[in-house]
Amino acid sequence: MAIKERVGVVVSTKMDKTAVVAVENRSPHPKYGKIVVKTRKFKAHDPENQCQEGDRVRIRETRPLSKTKRWEIKTILTAH
Repeated sequence: MAIKERVGVVVSTKMDKTAVVAVENRSPHPKYGKIVVKTRKFKAHDPENQCQEGDRVRIRETRPLSKTKRWEIKTILTAH
C-alpha cells in the first residue's frame, strides 16, 4: 500500500507541533457536471513549528501520533 500524500494550505498553527491543513478536492458533480469544491481539514505533525498560516504544504500519512493526528508535514512548497 502506497503512502498517501496531499497538498493543502495551512489554516491554523495555534497548537504546539501541530498545523491544521485544509485540502481542496475539486470534482465534477455526477449528474450536472459542475465542478464542486470540497474541503477537508487534516491535523499534521510539525515538529519544529516552522509552518505559518497561509503556507502551501505537502503532507503525508503516518502512524497515529495522537487521537486526531495521522499526518506529517513533508515539505513547505510556498511560504507565506
